[in-house]
Amino acid sequence: MEPERECRVLSIQSHVVRGYVGNKAATFPLQVLGFEVDTVNSVQFSNHTGYAHWKGQVLNSDELHELYEGLKLNNVNQYDYVLTGYTRDTSFLAMVVDIVQELKQQNSNLVYVCDPVMGDKWNGEGSMYVPKDLLPVYRDKVVPVADIITPNQFEAELLTGRKIRTEKEALEVMDMLHAMGPETVVITSSDLQASLGNNYLIALGSHRKTKADGTKMTQRIRMESPKVDAVFVGTGDLFAAMLLAWTHKHPNNLKVACEKTVSAMQHVLQRTIKSAKDFWFRRDFQRMPRQAV
Repeated sequence: MEPERECRVLSIQSHVVRGYVGNKAATFPLQVLGFEVDTVNSVQFSNHTGYAHWKGQVLNSDELHELYEGLKLNNVNQYDYVLTGYTRDTSFLAMVVDIVQELKQQNSNLVYVCDPVMGDKWNGEGSMYVPKDLLPVYRDKVVPVADIITPNQFEAELLTGRKIRTEKEALEVMDMLHAMGPETVVITSSDLQASLGNNYLIALGSHRKTKADGTKMTQRIRMESPKVDAVFVGTGDLFAAMLLAWTHKHPNNLKVACEKTVSAMQHVLQRTIKSAKDFWFRRDFQRMPRQAV
């Protein structure tokens, strides 16, 4: 049996000094699954922006172009996948599109996985945590060149201008996103009612392929996974990376790819919770007054 060919990913997303989001959440899991990962940091922050304070730098299009030119000059800009996530600069995001298009010209099989990181819902209310002028760039330039997109419900609503209140409306929104360009759409989380109860989250997926005779075939998937009793950041970044990995290994079966992605997420989150509880238990135990025997 021949060894699997090296598969290289260009991952363009955030970097934080403290914590695990963006490239720090995506790179190691992809490497564990056998991918070579080259990273460009769209921002370099002290920590994620959910903290009360954060400091750092935001790359613009000129700085991204300079990094990419260095790769080109050394002829090391051959990729199988591009993965993008959080950014804050519109010119940077537009330059990402130019790079993806150039990479697709030299490799027609390149797959672009886009997590359109813009915002989320809290207690039923959605809000953006990036500049609002990123939305038209995502909608009009980025999504049309993407092959796989992984918005949450709020981001899918932003991109299409349609609210999702029912599963039927979610399917219609995914069809609208297909019409914009991507073959695969996964709404990673939603506030739709799960059949298993309020302690479960629904994720929905859709894969549309054009057959040789020109007819379109659509595969739909629906998953319910248990909610975890904790608040995490970086889960969307990990989800997009794992979906990239498992769609690569199961290119014609979105159901299996999504099941393995959700399984990986559950294992990571549960292990993280256990590690956190063990840490706090040890810390509290060490602070307890010692009694003389």
